[in-house]
Amino acid sequence: MIPPVRRLAAVCVLGAVLAACGTAGAPRAARPASAQPSPSRPSPAQDSPAVSGPPTLAPGPAGQAPVFAHAPRTRDKAVALTFDADMTAGQGGRAAAGERFDNPELIAALRALKVPATVFMTGRWAEEYPVQARTIGRDPLFEVANHSYSHYAFTDDCYGLPTVERTSMRSDVERAYAAFRKAGVPDAMPYFRFPGGCYDGQALRAVRGTGVTAVQWDVVSGDAFATDADAVARQVLEGVKPGSVVVMHCTLSAAPVTERAVRAIVPELRRRGYRFVKVSELIGATGGRR
Repeated sequence: MIPPVRRLAAVCVLGAVLAACGTAGAPRAARPASAQPSPSRPSPAQDSPAVSGPPTLAPGPAGQAPVFAHAPRTRDKAVALTFDADMTAGQGGRAAAGERFDNPELIAALRALKVPATVFMTGRWAEEYPVQARTIGRDPLFEVANHSYSHYAFTDDCYGLPTVERTSMRSDVERAYAAFRKAGVPDAMPYFRFPGGCYDGQALRAVRGTGVTAVQWDVVSGDAFATDADAVARQVLEGVKPGSVVVMHCTLSAAPVTERAVRAIVPELRRRGYRFVKVSELIGATGGRR
């Protein structure tokens, strides 16, 4: 089994190598706290129980947003595949020159395999690929969640990523939701993934007012800059447990073998008795408890 340090390094490299571009890194230690559903995003997820809005975690101390990494380890063998759609304001020229920050083939594979998934999208990605953002956001198989507008770090020293000013953190999250609505995704979920997975108490307090639950992960796929799809699949299959959240990427230039890895991961996990769900279902399974 691949040691945890190597698993973290597999994600860290995405932030370290493309620091100036702002792509995904690895998680910092989570300290769950408080959040409420945002009234501007009230629609429940397709697979969630009937509630007044998407499920979030219960309020906690110190005015911080809560943090979710995985569901309780029950006999229900549910797993959520999540995909970060990374892009920053500074990458428009590279996209115009032909670099692929999208991965429609991956989305098509998930549809063909009938795999529900949560896409953590940056606002800049939605601006660059509005048709894809809209079709993903309106497909009941998927849910769109927030990965910031700029994909700048919300802490210092986050694998070389540029840093959002403390006073701009909330507005960065809100700007992403505005970009989703403009692209035609009016009901993005009240879930937020910190760029690089890096956060601290100040960052959690800064985003608390947006009503989000911060979503981390417990399984690192290692798809960032990977060239061996089988190795990515093995790493996921070795790490998954009931209630797991798997972090992968929906950015072809930075994660070119993700589609092939997914095509190996899905049938094997189904053979082992797992079912695929969106993050909203895993959070719903907690009953709102942190």
